[in-house]
Amino acid sequence: MLTYNKLIELRDKLKSGEIGLELAKALYWQDSKEGQRSWYTKDWKERRSKFIKDECEICNSKETLTIQHHSHPRKYAEYLRELTREYAKDYIDTNPIIDKSALSNHILKNYDYVPVPLCPSCKNKNPSERVRKAPKYRCADCKHEFDEAIYRSSNELISIFYENEEAYEVRDKCFVSKDKWRNMHNLSHVRYWLQRERAKNKDAGTIDKEAFLLHVNDCIKYLSFEDAITACKKCAYNYDIKKMDLCPKCKQHYKGLQYPTCIECLPEEKRKAALESIEFGKQWTEMHKRLGID
Repeated sequence: MLTYNKLIELRDKLKSGEIGLELAKALYWQDSKEGQRSWYTKDWKERRSKFIKDECEICNSKETLTIQHHSHPRKYAEYLRELTREYAKDYIDTNPIIDKSALSNHILKNYDYVPVPLCPSCKNKNPSERVRKAPKYRCADCKHEFDEAIYRSSNELISIFYENEEAYEVRDKCFVSKDKWRNMHNLSHVRYWLQRERAKNKDAGTIDKEAFLLHVNDCIKYLSFEDAITACKKCAYNYDIKKMDLCPKCKQHYKGLQYPTCIECLPEEKRKAALESIEFGKQWTEMHKRLGID
């Protein structure tokens, strides 16, 4: 695992073009091990000893002090997905039209088409299929009974889509991806993923580098203790696990991070309403447990 200074050096070399992205990735992950944590390293411990204060900055306790971060690094894969979506949106905005034949070829290569059954009389979708009674199908709209449904070809559906993207006929998710995920898409989805793939292929190197640099910057910020304070074990636990911190008004009770004060410090009417709401929630949960629906 790279030290704080080594990570900064790696980032700067990548930004300046002194090293390439693949080498930077290799250097970044070469010493990483499953389950390894920054705070086990000698570099972390040395810098921790210089940063940590003599008491908790939240409650002033001096027992079991630790470094409490207010933010944590986002994963490289998260940045990669986010940037891919952004580049795809920009690509779609500037290249909104896809050639009809290109879409057809993409579908043929990457999707299985599962057509929707239609009534041969009125072409209503999904006629009722009967198990015991003949004929096999009965149309819910025109009441026509028949044994054989009709189907639109994928090319017919694509033609309708190019005439009217909002058409009723093209809303069904009847295109199943041939990959292991077997995702079901309608034509709008299929077109989006084709445009997204084109955007990704066009700017793959740029997207990859930006995502990696954002992740590395997050890690540098985390290792620098820039967004961190000294906290006791109790305050750190409440912040990380319960998403709570000490009430700034009374300095006794913990509150949700989104609230300005704890319940006890609220005006009387609001405090009473909050306590009643909590009690109602407890009773509701208890009732669910008794009924076996928790």
